[in-house]
Amino acid sequence: MLTVIHRWVERCRAGDYAPVVCRLPAGWVVMGERQVFNGYCLLLPDPVVAHLNDLHHGGRLQFLTDMSRVGDALLAVTGASRINYAMFGNVEPALHAHIFPRRADEPSATRTAHPWAIDWSDAPEYSTALHGGLQGRIAASLEE
Repeated sequence: MLTVIHRWVERCRAGDYAPVVCRLPAGWVVMGERQVFNGYCLLLPDPVVAHLNDLHHGGRLQFLTDMSRVGDALLAVTGASRINYAMFGNVEPALHAHIFPRRADEPSATRTAHPWAIDWSDAPEYSTALHGGLQGRIAASLEE
């Protein structure tokens, strides 16, 4: 089954996906197409697998390590107070991790809310003009 995750990874490989932050050993770091939280990223495995349990032990460790490295970078460059991590795969049945920087100064209505409880249609769409600077800082932090 070809998912949006497969298509995004193909575009990352081709250098044709503007939200790409960088390539890590386990896959691609990309900015979320809707920036529901400023700096929201995803980690997409390359090659794409259905779920975490399809990776061998070393692959699992690498994916989870890379996911936490993205969290470290987001903490360093966004002013986040914590990072939320999520892996579901129910809508897009391919492994991918959502990495959300959360801030202490979020409005009280969203501060404790699950990211999918928030209206994503109000979130700005990713654009290089709006998010390119942050994207570059995340990439630089991951390259350190």
